[in-house]
Amino acid sequence: MTASAPQLPPPARVSEASLEVLRRHTDHLTTAVNLHLEGTLPWYRQLTTDERASLRLIAQRGILGLVNWLDNPQTRSLPLVNELLGSAPQDLMRTISLQRALQLIRTIVEAVEHRLPGLVPADDQQGMLEAVLRYSREVAFAIADVYARAAESRGAWDSRLEALLVDAVLRGEAGEQIASRASAVGWRSSSGVVVVVGPAPDQADAAFMSHLRRQCVRFAADAVVGVQGDRLVLLLGGVTDLDGGLERIMSSFGEGHVVYSRISSSIEQAHRCAQAAYSGHSAAPAWTLAPNPVAADDLLPERALAGDDTARQMLREATFMPLAAAGNGLLETVTAYISAGRSLEGTARALYVHPNTVRYRLRRVTDITGWDPTEPRDAYVLQTALAVGRL
Repeated sequence: MTASAPQLPPPARVSEASLEVLRRHTDHLTTAVNLHLEGTLPWYRQLTTDERASLRLIAQRGILGLVNWLDNPQTRSLPLVNELLGSAPQDLMRTISLQRALQLIRTIVEAVEHRLPGLVPADDQQGMLEAVLRYSREVAFAIADVYARAAESRGAWDSRLEALLVDAVLRGEAGEQIASRASAVGWRSSSGVVVVVGPAPDQADAAFMSHLRRQCVRFAADAVVGVQGDRLVLLLGGVTDLDGGLERIMSSFGEGHVVYSRISSSIEQAHRCAQAAYSGHSAAPAWTLAPNPVAADDLLPERALAGDDTARQMLREATFMPLAAAGNGLLETVTAYISAGRSLEGTARALYVHPNTVRYRLRRVTDITGWDPTEPRDAYVLQTALAVGRL
């Protein structure tokens, strides 16, 4: 937002004699201001010689600008900034923060106020002091506007860098390229990445992205926000409370399922994690009772049906193959149990065993795979895994 000052009546007119005194004593005032800065501001003394010279030049321009402003008090803020900072205002922003820039102006005004009574005629002293205060107010607003514009530009540039990082992770670019892009956005986490994919809201402008990023950094050390088509993508690192954090930011997504996936390694290896979240977001509508948000690993059957080779591989390697290797009729028991409508007695009759044997085998299935055949959803996952494994 651009800073603007309320309109005040112009200051009292200063005589030409006083203006001429100011013109003759510009160098004297500049030297006095520099001594005052060094004696008042500790951080000013820590600057390099070139940086102090740059600020001294700004102070000198400010004093000359005061004379010009007194000739025309209605001068607008932007020309004031051009007079003060010259053609490269970013030099000032690289040297000091906005807070220090305003502190610098206040200190310069103090130095000028202390020395004006001994320079200008008594009749002009009150009007001159009033003019200095008015002028410093205009300059403060103008410099604040410069910093605000720079912050907006920097925010837009940061958003483009984050979008490039999101795209690199989704496309599975080389680890070195991902690491380079992550470094450019200030990514610090060396392990533990969460990728969140959900529908993008109708208004996903820069202000929205900045607000969402601030919400994410409350529960994650790193947060990158990007929009890919109609999807909102988050890359999070160093997450401390994923469930609570997702609950807080759910309102930022559009209407639909939000899917997340996590890995314990670094962001350079986050491609499969991102693909899982992306695939899960596409497949989530197939599970009408799915929680929201939902983990991509809880959508393995739907992802497999949608053509996700990674999901089929996970079902085969993490579920079917361990059951086949365990022996003891576990595959046959799961198949019979599902075919019998999850009836213990029906399964026992089909296998010619005691129902307690069926119970024991089903517990073994849960221990090995993590899926409980007695739960409807888990039984569906196991049924899909057996079909994928046999294919």
